[in-house]
Amino acid sequence: MQTLWQDLRCGARIFVASLTVAALAAGFSLTGAQNAPASQAQPAAEISAALQRALGEEVAATPSLPGELLHVYAPKLGVQRSFAAGLFDRESKRRLEPQHVFRIASVTKTFVAAALLRLHEDGKLNIDDPLQRYLPQIYAEALEAGGYPTRTITLRHLLTHTSGLYDYAMDLRYMGTALKEPQHRWTRLEQVQFALKHGKPYFAPGAGYHYSDTGYVLLGEIVERVSRKDLAQALRTLLDFKKLGLKSTWLETLEPAPREAPELSHPYLGTRDTVAFDPSFDLYGGGGLVSSTEDLARFFRGLFTQQVFHKPQTLALMLEIPVVNRTGNAGNYALGIFRRNGGGEDCWGHSGFWGTEVYHCPRSDVTFARHFNQAQPDKTFRPGELKLRLVELLGLGK
Repeated sequence: MQTLWQDLRCGARIFVASLTVAALAAGFSLTGAQNAPASQAQPAAEISAALQRALGEEVAATPSLPGELLHVYAPKLGVQRSFAAGLFDRESKRRLEPQHVFRIASVTKTFVAAALLRLHEDGKLNIDDPLQRYLPQIYAEALEAGGYPTRTITLRHLLTHTSGLYDYAMDLRYMGTALKEPQHRWTRLEQVQFALKHGKPYFAPGAGYHYSDTGYVLLGEIVERVSRKDLAQALRTLLDFKKLGLKSTWLETLEPAPREAPELSHPYLGTRDTVAFDPSFDLYGGGGLVSSTEDLARFFRGLFTQQVFHKPQTLALMLEIPVVNRTGNAGNYALGIFRRNGGGEDCWGHSGFWGTEVYHCPRSDVTFARHFNQAQPDKTFRPGELKLRLVELLGLGK
């Protein structure tokens, strides 16, 4: 069974094909964790202290990892707290604080999918409509010329990564350009054209699974056209950031940062500080949001508590996993969200390139969001160990 701890390489991420770190590829068995003592017997303060210790120990044991953030919301246990360990950036040696924000990369896809589903439930589009119905002519013609039948590919195919669209973000040539020209300002059309120039369809629409940022930048375009708002405002209004209490979440450079938002912590690629990279290399729907661990937990809880969608059927639709996504490398991908097994129960969430992952486990009513500011940790990093500790302390599957 695919576990939620196997997710760190599942998100399409800039530069990811250059990462061969064994820790990111490894699966982590939860055998034994399900038999851990019931955490309900532990006071909330004791659980929180244990989580802070575990976070600090992980950073201390991983020299390549500048710092790490964690937010846990487990109301049955009385735990709702953010944690931090390590450094905000290596140069200044500032401490990383729990409220600091970061680039969430592919976790943005869940926001984009939810926005599209809001438009679906309002009757402004249908996710089973063909792509051609919603795209500008310049995109539709380019896709057709590249061998992609826009009358056959549906929005659902894009949402579930079953369209067959070539993924520009996983192409080594794209990665190389982004590294060589970190200040280049990419456009959405330029990224789609890159995919069409450098790759061919993986398969016929609906015939397989292949993660594709290309599909999600097209979805970003469609959200803008149907909502008649730029993507930043569309996400903010369709998902009602104010109602959800998302005070530290924004689409970087496409809208101003919230007035009181904390500073952006520095994301590292090996020894390279990439905070000054133009975020357009991953901005238009496949990635682009900046957030905090607390905001991410709030959003994913909101999905499952009817704070985002108006109808329960819409969440059920979001959680539908195509048959082709239930085996192999698809990892049970639904509509912008993964299903993972945590401690014997289904948990739902997403991960992103810059060390971000967030999951909500409905049965235990536990939500956690995690971020480590290193995209290429060394082999000493064992990300599954903290997760096993979470399973034990939070009683997942109980």
